[in-house]
Amino acid sequence: MASSCSYWLNQNFIFSFLFVIITITNSQVNGCFSSVFSFGDSLTDTGNLLEIALSTSTKLPPSAFPPNGQTFFHHPAGRRCDGRLAIDFLSEALGFPFLLPYFGVKKGPPESFRTGVNFAVAGATALDSAFLAERGIPSRTTNISLLDEVGFFKDFFPYLCSYYSDCKGLLRSSLIVMGEIGGNDYNHALREGIDIEEVRQFVPLVVQIIASAIKELIDLGAVTFLVPGNTPFGCSPSLLTYFQSSDEEEYDPVTGCLTWANQLAEYHNEMLQKRLEKIRNLHPNVNIVYGDYYNAAMRIYRSPKQFGFRETLKACCGMGGAYNYNSSMSCGYPPLTSSCNNPSSYVSWDGVHYTEAAYKFLSGSILQRFYTVSNGSIQLTMI
Repeated sequence: MASSCSYWLNQNFIFSFLFVIITITNSQVNGCFSSVFSFGDSLTDTGNLLEIALSTSTKLPPSAFPPNGQTFFHHPAGRRCDGRLAIDFLSEALGFPFLLPYFGVKKGPPESFRTGVNFAVAGATALDSAFLAERGIPSRTTNISLLDEVGFFKDFFPYLCSYYSDCKGLLRSSLIVMGEIGGNDYNHALREGIDIEEVRQFVPLVVQIIASAIKELIDLGAVTFLVPGNTPFGCSPSLLTYFQSSDEEEYDPVTGCLTWANQLAEYHNEMLQKRLEKIRNLHPNVNIVYGDYYNAAMRIYRSPKQFGFRETLKACCGMGGAYNYNSSMSCGYPPLTSSCNNPSSYVSWDGVHYTEAAYKFLSGSILQRFYTVSNGSIQLTMI
């Protein structure tokens, strides 16, 4: 049947993104989306890296150990966070259960993936690992890239279709969350000592990969995408520690973030938005919403107390130095088996990833964007 999400969007996102109140029910939302499929890296991974380690008998990632998961799940839940990620809040807002990781459900019963699957893998890059290795950038966590994740989806698609009579119809009524992705490409390169100007040359290549991934899914029948941009790299305790400098001009006087690193993220986001506009022009029947993580996060860094945060540049789960971060330690591995007393007052969970409180704020901005785009007039053809 034909349906529109405009009524739902207008009713549920009338508030500013600072005070998004989610009051939707499953029956309301199922008139908009049948399922959610997501792609990306550790900011979106709900357990794939953990499932890969379990299936291959390799060393378990930090997400398998406390204090990860302590705030919401009260146990490790495959996430590099004290609780829920932005994708979790988005799933809740759409009335769906949390997305299960592909590597945990790919051989499961159809009811396990009825409302969607998460293909994001912690450590994933946009660019191919071989391409990065040729340039002296080794894979730190996994050699999986964004197009590999899309490949997993395409492998899974026939299995999904075997349980639904109108498989393309199912995909037309689904929301595709493409990213955030690209942060590992840039940050790994910077950590290897590659000059910032050379790293900036990766940006068009990364954006091209994201565009290619979107096109592949459009060809399969997808029509609604949420594409988040990169976060402010220069505010990450990890990069602030790696590139700690006595030169005050390298830092934003208001936030304390590294200006040049944030400019890299802004450059990526600008190029990504331009490319998304080209895709919209080529595919006028496809809805693509840009998720502005960057400016949402910068609101916190500029006015933390206004939004309930006390520490913006220190890791909650960390040890040592001005930013409570040490690159030789990972939250969950000894000795980092405990965290700060109040994670909700911190922006950074472990120096690389956000706390649940920060993800909640970021997801609010994404949900508000769904309301504001085209005045909430996203039209979907439903099965």
